[in-house]
Amino acid sequence: MGAASGSYAGDGSHTTSYYAASANPAPKRPVLIGDHEIDICVVGAGYSGLSTALHLAEKGYHVAIIEGAQIGWGASGRNGGQIVNGLNASLQTIKKRYGQDTATFVAGIVQEGGQIIRERVRTYDINCDLKDGNIFAGLTSTHMRELKERMTLWASYGIKNQEMLDKDQLRNHVNSDLYAGGLIDYSGGHMHPLNLARGEAAAFEQNGGRIYEMSPVIDVNHAAARPLVRTAKGSMSCKTLVLCGNAYLGHVVPTLSARVMPVSTQVMATEPLGEARAQDLLPTDMCIEDIRYILDYYRLSGGKRLLFGGGTVYGGADPSNIKAKLLPNMNKVFPQLKGIKIDYAWSGNFALSFSRVPQLGRLGDNTYFAHGYSGHGVTGSHTFGRILSEAIDGDLTRFDVFAKLPWYPFPGGRMFRVPYSVIGSWWYGLRDKLGV
Repeated sequence: MGAASGSYAGDGSHTTSYYAASANPAPKRPVLIGDHEIDICVVGAGYSGLSTALHLAEKGYHVAIIEGAQIGWGASGRNGGQIVNGLNASLQTIKKRYGQDTATFVAGIVQEGGQIIRERVRTYDINCDLKDGNIFAGLTSTHMRELKERMTLWASYGIKNQEMLDKDQLRNHVNSDLYAGGLIDYSGGHMHPLNLARGEAAAFEQNGGRIYEMSPVIDVNHAAARPLVRTAKGSMSCKTLVLCGNAYLGHVVPTLSARVMPVSTQVMATEPLGEARAQDLLPTDMCIEDIRYILDYYRLSGGKRLLFGGGTVYGGADPSNIKAKLLPNMNKVFPQLKGIKIDYAWSGNFALSFSRVPQLGRLGDNTYFAHGYSGHGVTGSHTFGRILSEAIDGDLTRFDVFAKLPWYPFPGGRMFRVPYSVIGSWWYGLRDKLGV
């Protein structure tokens, strides 16, 4: 968040995305004006904040959310819309770094976020075009070996709803010659992310919660006995504070801003394809992502558009021409779409942690935070919101597992984290091109 007004979000309007253009109606919510008190204050109305706040409101707590722009303005309202299980860091990586007990614990929660989303959609009748199934696509024999190892590893933890697909079997799901095969996860899925966020916000309010929009936070005093959040026009004191600004928290809490780096990724939406053409491209209507370091991800919207995303810009800057960046990749996957009209193209930031493991923790006695989902925030944020609510409600069992994990700063600090990461991505991108 910015240092003064709503500069970090412009005038607070949503980006010119397909999601904003097709969003369900939402009420205009008040700006935080004057001084207020609440039991629990949540900063940020993305998935992390909404999940935490809704779980707590359902438990009977008095909760308020302060959002600098509008509900789902950041990554939660502009991401690829894919329900992909797991963290950015693999279970094998987590086992090597933190031990078998931690890996077993993480394996037990990697599907929880998707379960929470489905539970919310079902309980509160959220209209967000929810569909089941996602596929990891491999381009090389090395990729296929990695996918096979992943399936075997997950099965060893009791996760057995995945299936390998050879090249011909994958063609039943993706009409493209690009891939060597893939891995289908039947417990994954996809949905309209902004409509999910708006539905969760409405559910929170149904449970007595209060939401303040267009209220950028300019100062946080988390050292006080009662944490205090100040905005441009008001303040909120609370017994418990939860910081869920993620990539858009900015420098309001310097202790947290050094822990993650904003990274932008891009998405575009074609014109409506029509039922027959959409069915030809993705016959089973599942979402797809390949497993390269800098990957492509795509799916059909509820309106039968192809939503195609990919690319990264470390530091969070927007590319000068999103369409020019993504079109060559889309045309490699689906050459039959060459020349198709692109109606929308947009960019958004996610928060990258150096370890690629989300960070959950506490500042002092009464301030909690969660961030750093590293591109896996759709499911991770819902899970971590539930874990935060458990901790605030007195059960620290799951919270402490993550809170005790060490976090690692980016080499070179904030000044050199972007060039360091660019060099790393260049190296892994070269490996992808060489098929090693």
